[in-house]
Amino acid sequence: MRGLAASEVLRRSLLSQVWGAESWVAVRCAGTYKPCENDTVSIVRKRGLDVLHDPIYNKGTAFPYSERERLGLRGLLPVKSLSMRMQVERWLDEFKYGRDYIDPANVKDEGITHEDCRRWKVLQELQDRNEQMFYHILLDSFEEMAPIIYTPTVGWACLNYHKLFRRPRGMYFSKLDRGEMAAMTYNWPSHEVDAIVVTDGSRILGLGDQGLNGLGISIGKLDLYVAAAGFHPRKVLPCVVDVGTDNVPLRADPLYMGIDSPRLKGDEYYDIMDEFVKAVMGRWPNAVLQFEDFSLQHAHPLLGRYRNHHLVFNDDIQGTAATACAGVYGALAVQGKLPPAIAEQRFVIVGAGSAGMGVTTMLSLCLIKHGQREQEARSQFWVLDAKGLITSERTDLTAVVQPFARQDEESSEGETLLEVVKRVKPTVLVGLSGVGKLFTQEVLKAMGEAQEQPIIMAMSNPISRLECTHASAQAATGGRAIYMAGSPQGAVEQNGKTICCSQANNMYIFPGLALGAHLAKSGVVSDLMLTAASEALPKLIPEADRKLGKVYPPLANIRAISRRVAADVIKTAHSEGKLHSKSALRELLRGDDALLDWVESMMYKPQYDSLIHLPVGIME
Repeated sequence: MRGLAASEVLRRSLLSQVWGAESWVAVRCAGTYKPCENDTVSIVRKRGLDVLHDPIYNKGTAFPYSERERLGLRGLLPVKSLSMRMQVERWLDEFKYGRDYIDPANVKDEGITHEDCRRWKVLQELQDRNEQMFYHILLDSFEEMAPIIYTPTVGWACLNYHKLFRRPRGMYFSKLDRGEMAAMTYNWPSHEVDAIVVTDGSRILGLGDQGLNGLGISIGKLDLYVAAAGFHPRKVLPCVVDVGTDNVPLRADPLYMGIDSPRLKGDEYYDIMDEFVKAVMGRWPNAVLQFEDFSLQHAHPLLGRYRNHHLVFNDDIQGTAATACAGVYGALAVQGKLPPAIAEQRFVIVGAGSAGMGVTTMLSLCLIKHGQREQEARSQFWVLDAKGLITSERTDLTAVVQPFARQDEESSEGETLLEVVKRVKPTVLVGLSGVGKLFTQEVLKAMGEAQEQPIIMAMSNPISRLECTHASAQAATGGRAIYMAGSPQGAVEQNGKTICCSQANNMYIFPGLALGAHLAKSGVVSDLMLTAASEALPKLIPEADRKLGKVYPPLANIRAISRRVAADVIKTAHSEGKLHSKSALRELLRGDDALLDWVESMMYKPQYDSLIHLPVGIME
């Protein structure tokens, strides 16, 4: 470098970063210098998200891997690097045609309209430029906005995430990051993260394997954490772990941004998940980690792998279960009964997947809590799958299902749903099968003949997969059913009476549950915390709503719901010896009102604060 001007030394140093030293030598030795696409070098004095939020330097998904490493972008972008040409084609497609990628065949059944998609885009644009205003609107109009940012519209967003991608939000971990995940977490700028939601995209809602596109579900979930429970938007982190996808058409789409290979299996998969959990919990040890939309084969094993060592829970298993239990308690309240009456119920559960068995297990714990012995509690459940009633004759049962296999002489292996309902005369019928119209008129009529006010829970999603509709349940039972579903439906007029439908929505439970566990610093999410969360909800149902058959409180009061759930979770943590927050303990000892007020004071409120400038290097 002797004799070279300082500017030339700098230029060659920068070019060596772009091309590598060998590439620079090759150009120099060629004798004639020819500019090319990569020859233009700009000095950037930013790193990480600051680069991605700068409209001059941001390349979106086009950053090459070398720049991602240099600029601290690893993990902040999807794994695949798309060229500017492909980015332009994606933008022009929307510019010219205004596409929202709705399959017309799905509009009616799934309840997604072009207007829903338009509103989703408008809300995303607002969130990108003004989060305070975004969450203020969301909180003020929660019942109207929640279906747009979450179910059912979030399903459409996940299906089309690779086409809708505009700016990065959250972190992307992949099988290509093995050995680097702990270091990658430091590319996320916040030193404080209170809540993390992660998916591997393997079972997004009822839409199956969506690979990296599943990040949309983590984003939507954390929007609810902020709006419903008051987590601070700067302290939440949506994540996806990209281990490939078995969705062949998605892999073939040139705009898909995930790894173009089949899913990892076996020990290699669990090694990746172990590294992810160790990395994020090592960087943010006080955060709540929620697993979201993992396939059946991994959901239970992952929960069992980490739940006794980290502050983790699985919403599909535990959140759905607690919501279902809350629905049963609410239905008992509609009948004028107190929570201990749950121990007298007989349950037929249709669906032996992760959600179905999560509900079954949690309901049995509620029975035990109210006086039943373990074996007695299990004897009050009849579980069916695609082969019919599950009995001990089966030899291929998982460890989760086996305890609930029927062993009595009256039960026959493979018995149909109608036969079971007629014989058992259950008080509660729960559907988590994912099979639409499974509760036939004959089944519903048999429920009505067996009980004065049968409790019917059609909890599968989306709408096309509901086991029965509200209207069909009321028609078959003469308007006497206490009905709840996984998707919203309108009220029914029957015999001159208005009967309301209740939506068994997990957002009643998971925001307050996560907030309570986080504030308690409990270290784990216990079964008793979950049952406490489910018993909190019926206390909040207005008397007028109970008379209309509603089994959940109104979502318009979502913050009051989350506050009550969080407080009851904290009290349960204390009774279990898991309350490690001195502040929470102090307020708990002052009484219920003081604890509720303290929980509310810890919630983020979307408002404009006075801002001051603090020079770099001065501590806050």
